[in-house]
Amino acid sequence: MGFEHVVVERGEPIARLTLARPDRRNALSRDVMREVTEALGLLGDDDVARVVVLGAQGPAFSAGHDLAELVAHRDQHFYDCLFDECVEMMQALHGIPQPVIARVHGVATAAGCQLVAACDLAVASDTARFATPGVGIGLFCSTPMVPLSRSVGRKRALEMLLTGDLIDAATACEWGLVNRVVPDDRLDHEVGVLAGRIVAASPLTVATGKRAFWAQEGLDEAGAYALAAPVMADNAMADDAHEGMTAFLEKRPPTWTGR
Repeated sequence: MGFEHVVVERGEPIARLTLARPDRRNALSRDVMREVTEALGLLGDDDVARVVVLGAQGPAFSAGHDLAELVAHRDQHFYDCLFDECVEMMQALHGIPQPVIARVHGVATAAGCQLVAACDLAVASDTARFATPGVGIGLFCSTPMVPLSRSVGRKRALEMLLTGDLIDAATACEWGLVNRVVPDDRLDHEVGVLAGRIVAASPLTVATGKRAFWAQEGLDEAGAYALAAPVMADNAMADDAHEGMTAFLEKRPPTWTGR
């Protein structure tokens, strides 16, 4: 499958999906979002890929929605479709079995910040910056606030949403928007280390755990346990679970079969 605005690298346990619109600071036009969603579906069906790294070309991770496109199409139907496609893209990140790690450099603003927040994990360069600045241009970041508020909490999310101020990478890490912050020249290495830790685990177990995590998120405690307990019981029946437990008891490395 060919893409115009994204680059997909497959064939290894660590697959890469790269935004490739650097001249527009990787603005998330309707076409870009469609391609990201399609690429995630492709990678989700890839038996070789165990982790997906989402990065970007050029000086910025993503400046968010393409404002030129928004101004050019002042049409309710177009806007409805655009933001529906944005939601579909964000949910596709959670829908594929592989964990998705955001590799963040430069700025990630508005829907670009949303993209980081929606990824399962995120590693940022120490020069990265994050913001939801829509309030300053009369377009509140209503869809970005969904994963943002779930990542950083209500008060911090509202501060970002109501002021539009940039926060630095260290603050983003302290607030829970990203997992870790590393020097620019160590970004690829540290992303690889984190991805490698995940690749070492059973792909069946990782996929089971990711699916259960996003299914229980937002439920109350009783509902979350009601969902998680049967998932864990089913997981315990899997060959990989018995191989892992047996290997631990026998003090040897496990051999995963994905069953």
